[in-house]
Amino acid sequence: MDLILWRHAEAFEMREVDDDLARALTPKGERQAQRMASWLNRQLPSTTKVLASPARRCQQTAAALERKVKTVADLAPEATVEALLHAVRWPESREPVLVVGHQGFSRGRRWPAASKPAQGSRFCRARRCGRLAMVKAAGSSFAVTSRQASGVATVAPGRARGE
Repeated sequence: MDLILWRHAEAFEMREVDDDLARALTPKGERQAQRMASWLNRQLPSTTKVLASPARRCQQTAAALERKVKTVADLAPEATVEALLHAVRWPESREPVLVVGHQGFSRGRRWPAASKPAQGSRFCRARRCGRLAMVKAAGSSFAVTSRQASGVATVAPGRARGE
């Protein structure tokens, strides 16, 4: 299974709006989303399933792909990793899945041991807006790639915990 986690592009600060889910992309964030979407559209197969948080900034980021996007409430900012794994059908899904979400998922929240795609919190450190992490799973093996618009940043091969 290929799981791609895309953190939303740069959004306005919380102090500028009343509702976190209503935060929109900044003009810079709109450019970031377009740049990354352009790259993703060249890389991803047309069969890639795109899931997005209901947050406005994630919806705007996903819209830059100009693909069909499914909004999943379980991907909201405070959602659990278990909810994300259930939404993407990890690791059983046969098609690639792209999730447009929030920093918590892309930063390596505690993954359940039985389905953890990487050891420790090395899963991905996608703290910057618009950053990607890709997990390629084949049985109990996996490889994590982290990418920004400027190029590939990290590749970390390994095995699922408990192997």
